[in-house]
Amino acid sequence: MPAKTIDDVTSYYGPLLAKGALLLQAIRLSPTEPFEWASGYRMPIYNDNRRFLARPESRSLISEAFEATLEALKFEPDGIAGTSTAGIPHATTLADRLALPLSYVRSSGKDHGLHNLIEGLGEDKSYNGQQILLIEDLISTGGSSAKAVQAIIAADGVVPYCLAIFSYGMPASLATFAAITPNCTPIALLDYETMVKVALEAGYINEEGAALLAEWRTDPFGWGSAHGFPPNSK
Repeated sequence: MPAKTIDDVTSYYGPLLAKGALLLQAIRLSPTEPFEWASGYRMPIYNDNRRFLARPESRSLISEAFEATLEALKFEPDGIAGTSTAGIPHATTLADRLALPLSYVRSSGKDHGLHNLIEGLGEDKSYNGQQILLIEDLISTGGSSAKAVQAIIAADGVVPYCLAIFSYGMPASLATFAAITPNCTPIALLDYETMVKVALEAGYINEEGAALLAEWRTDPFGWGSAHGFPPNSK
């Protein structure tokens, strides 16, 4: 599609990705029997974007959508960086598509060898002021994404944007990114509201389920207890 604005991109690619995510179970919804997350909280949604890797058509669609986003932003990065590990394959596909250098950011530095936090840099371990696009698979609270942005900034990279496949749109993530200096804007191809709308239209959930999912969106960590699903202590 000819990209005009970010809204044009997300309104076109968002529903396509939502349908693919539900088909592949990259996104699973269960408002009445919520999933237990690693934190112990019970949540009505579970996301595993690694399932997109199983279909070359899905990988290509995601890469195409990221490229369209860059065109809409009129941003021409010098390199692509992925978050470890789920962001790496999509960063790789996009870097190959654009013929750009690729790097990736570990969640923590290696405990052996050169103790690298970022892989793919030269001997000086620096981006040397280059404009870098960070690719993430999911933005939830934004903590891990922000940590990756800050690692790139510490390595003398400029990171004006972090692009993700999907975002829950939690207020915490917006606050986390707002605290980053210099500014880094998060943009997701698929947002939570679009995902719920597509799931409802497809019959994956009913109106009651959609209402429960909308309620979760306003208070993710209080939702389970409010509905009789208190968190399990870890």
